[in-house]
Amino acid sequence: MKVVLQQATPDDCPAMGKILSDWVGENDWMPRMHPRESYPQFCELLINIGAVTVARMDGRVAGFLALQDNDIQALYLARDARGQGIGKRLLSNAKDQTDHLELWTFQANLGARRFYAREGFREVELTDGSGNDEKLPDVRLAWARKKP
Repeated sequence: MKVVLQQATPDDCPAMGKILSDWVGENDWMPRMHPRESYPQFCELLINIGAVTVARMDGRVAGFLALQDNDIQALYLARDARGQGIGKRLLSNAKDQTDHLELWTFQANLGARRFYAREGFREVELTDGSGNDEKLPDVRLAWARKKP
């Protein structure tokens, strides 16, 4: 398996949208707020507002990380690409670009919370979800590079 990280282009949006839509469908706690066919347009918006890196596994998009300033807007992997270190590579690439990162995830997303904890993020704020579109309790996480 060969994995290459590259800057995303609009041509990647259909594959990115499928990854995101499939993830929503896999999690029964996550409401589907938008029709499946709208996810590629959302991914194009992510590209337009910040840096998006795709992970290509054997030539196809296997995952992506969207970064706006120091905020991770999205990190998603295709189901068959999970557990292979691809998310860690995408996150390490983002860490190489800055001294601190922040993100929000849902409290119910226990896999993401464990992943980010292993990668040095700490939970800094819990909410009841009233401030997000899904109205699901969420958590803000932060990472800072250790000073030598």
